[in-house]
Amino acid sequence: MTTPLAAPVFDDARLLPVLEKVRRQERLSLDDGVLLYRSHDLLAIGYMANLVRERMHGNVTFFNVNRHINPTDVCVASCKLCAFGKKARDPNAYTMSLEDVWARAAQGAAEGITELHIVGGLHPELTLDWYCEMLRGLKQRFPQIHLKAFTMVEVAYLARRFRIPLEEVLRRLREAGLDSMPGGGAEIFSERVRRIICDHKIDGNEWLEVARLAHRMGIQSNCTMLYGHIETEEDRVDHLLRLRALQDETGGFVTYIPLAFHPDNTPLEHLPKTTGFADLKNIAVARLLLDNIPHIKAYWIMMTPKMAQIAQRFGADDIDGTVVEERIYHDAGATTTQGMRRAELLHLIRMAGREPVERDTQYRRVERSETTFAILV
Repeated sequence: MTTPLAAPVFDDARLLPVLEKVRRQERLSLDDGVLLYRSHDLLAIGYMANLVRERMHGNVTFFNVNRHINPTDVCVASCKLCAFGKKARDPNAYTMSLEDVWARAAQGAAEGITELHIVGGLHPELTLDWYCEMLRGLKQRFPQIHLKAFTMVEVAYLARRFRIPLEEVLRRLREAGLDSMPGGGAEIFSERVRRIICDHKIDGNEWLEVARLAHRMGIQSNCTMLYGHIETEEDRVDHLLRLRALQDETGGFVTYIPLAFHPDNTPLEHLPKTTGFADLKNIAVARLLLDNIPHIKAYWIMMTPKMAQIAQRFGADDIDGTVVEERIYHDAGATTTQGMRRAELLHLIRMAGREPVERDTQYRRVERSETTFAILV
């Protein structure tokens, strides 16, 4: 007979009932989530999140070999949270040609990537046909590479601009080669907050509706939350619980990624940057509340490789990938490198005491030799 583990010493005794729920695998409530966010007992919260993480994934930490492509930074929106988007008349704005996109992808293919992550601005002139041609060209040239492309915001923008039903936009993108969606642009679902930080974007309900439709059509996605700006603890928990409710309905979310707000070069640059304490807490609380989303990613570009490494003991089971060229966070002042070698990711994971497992976008294991790789189904 196995002896039950004794309760650890918690500095915040209010968390002990939450620990009992975690041990019994009971779903946490809104009040539980707010308590977790307001508690300063980070080690206790991390302990509970790690219990769930190891129950789900053991000692494994996943990563992938991927490449980001941002085809354009031209954007009709003027969100206060953003340092990436530029107006078409801005002399520093850029838009890649299709040949440029395909050439970037060819560089990634030569490096053995399994995924292309493609997002960009809401361009006033690029058409749905242009994006479909981009996807078709990528699939024709690199059929082995998974195309994870377009946020819910981008899809909704195309539907509105061309007066096409959302389902039709998603259908055409899927037929052109879209495999899954990255899940950005959710920011925070609170209407009060969105009116201030991203009033030019679709609202939270619309973001969820695009995700719902995509999932029903068999297009899986990731999901995100932007934290560390003007939101409250209640706003964060509400956001997470709305993601959890949609996952109950569709099962289409694969990975959740908490994203720390980087204020540099934005209209909100007077706000302080998030702390390591907050970054780890957001990973841990997400793992505890999102009991039905399989994976929690510590995005090293955003939280630094060292913090992403520590996060593997605070609920995260994924550290993202090689990335190669990331623009959105770096335009907002990120000081991390724009890419990381596969060997560096392996080292970070092993030094955290975890077993590194390379995956593809669908979390199938990837085995590599000196010159080739194979996806294990």
